[in-house]
Amino acid sequence: MNHLETARLILRPFTEQDAEALFAILSDRDVNTFLPMFPLKNLEEAKAYIKDKHAAVHAGETLLYYAICRKEAPAPIGYVHVSGNDSHDLGYGLKKEFWHKGFCTEACQAVIEQLKQTGIPYITATHDVNNPRSGKVMQALGMKYQYSYEELWQPKNFLVTFRMYQLNFDKEKDRVYRKYWDKYPVHFIENLTPGTELPSI
Repeated sequence: MNHLETARLILRPFTEQDAEALFAILSDRDVNTFLPMFPLKNLEEAKAYIKDKHAAVHAGETLLYYAICRKEAPAPIGYVHVSGNDSHDLGYGLKKEFWHKGFCTEACQAVIEQLKQTGIPYITATHDVNNPRSGKVMQALGMKYQYSYEELWQPKNFLVTFRMYQLNFDKEKDRVYRKYWDKYPVHFIENLTPGTELPSI
């Protein structure tokens, strides 16, 4: 899984030459608001970040970490990743100027189609309740809301209510990944009215 192509995008592994573009994404405080990390401070941190992601993929801790690139321009405008642990957690981020154009949904759809060929039984994804646009991406991907839970989020160390979505690839259509439900004492199921969330990023 080294290269994926969609109508508008090319998904590929990051290289060291992408450090400047990744720094532009991950140093932006608006982009960083809902990320489990603090904004990158300089280009050297971006280079180290790319190396760490490559090492995680090599070790199996991460299944993939792809740059999202437009076909007309090689520089990454975002990223998509899937964890290698039992959550198979899907995550994504996008440079602010490209929000609200459907790029994240398009990139994630390509990744999902590729993952279906690997034998992975499901993926999950979570979003902060204060970031409903991310939840809209999950819905657009066919993911199903399962439950919500409160977590003291690190490294930022504040309480967040997350919504957990899941997409099963195999015949176990009713399987629910329960790790967060079992781990965090405050958990509940919300009644999410269809159509109440904001447009996809």
